[in-house]
Amino acid sequence: MNRDAGRLSLILLFAPFALWIGLLIVLPQIGIGYVSLREKVGINEYEYGFSNYMAFFGEPIYRNTLLRTAWMSILVTALALVMGFPVAYYIAKMARRQSRAALFLMCLIPLWVSDLVRAYGWIVLLRETGVISTTLVDLGIISQPVEMLYNDITVIIGLVYTVILFMIVPLVSTLQGMDDALLEAGYNLGGSRWTVFRRIIVPYAMPGIVSGCIITFMLAAGSYLTPILLGGKNSSWFTEQIYNQFITRYNWEYGATFGVLLLVFTSFVVWAGLKLTGQSLATTVAKD
Repeated sequence: MNRDAGRLSLILLFAPFALWIGLLIVLPQIGIGYVSLREKVGINEYEYGFSNYMAFFGEPIYRNTLLRTAWMSILVTALALVMGFPVAYYIAKMARRQSRAALFLMCLIPLWVSDLVRAYGWIVLLRETGVISTTLVDLGIISQPVEMLYNDITVIIGLVYTVILFMIVPLVSTLQGMDDALLEAGYNLGGSRWTVFRRIIVPYAMPGIVSGCIITFMLAAGSYLTPILLGGKNSSWFTEQIYNQFITRYNWEYGATFGVLLLVFTSFVVWAGLKLTGQSLATTVAKD
């Protein structure tokens, strides 16, 4: 009877999670995949096949936009890692125990507001009549206001600011488990700071690095508001193509195809990253 009660408790515990995964992730993805295989040939008449996918690969602008999104997302991930690793290391190993919670809370502050508010905050700073341009004119550094929006650099800045927290959190969690005796042993054996960093810290932190890179890459590639608002018409982000197909052109078949391709392509990039680093999902995002 105790075994049955424990089994029932386990089922009730995981039921909300299973429903959430099934109803909000699995079923919608199946539906999107189904719609992507349809080709409208008449009023409420459809044929099924891979013509939508062939049309995608036959159009260079769609392919180039997907590759551009992937490349810029990888760049955003790399910058988030370079900027987030020192912050995470300081919080985990150098800051006093009493101040770690406060420092971690400061990293969470950007999440207190929505992506829309954060994007408009950057617009206020970087537009032609914004804070930075006006200040530079007042200081005499530049002679006239400069428009800093609507370019790739602005998009990258906005995305790094948005996703860097998701790089810091797994790094802090991983680095906190590293015994300081490992670092002391490395220095006692004659290792320099660079050697200790390369031979001890990085290998130990690799699960956190990979999990942070996976999360930030997927968030950057799937972002919509930040590239559109900060990049304008020049953003050329793949999620904008998906939005245009679904909402502007009302072509659900193409929109679903683009959505499936984005999922498949980003999953492939994550798989390639895991292979190159010798990691697995079990030792990164699913690590105990």
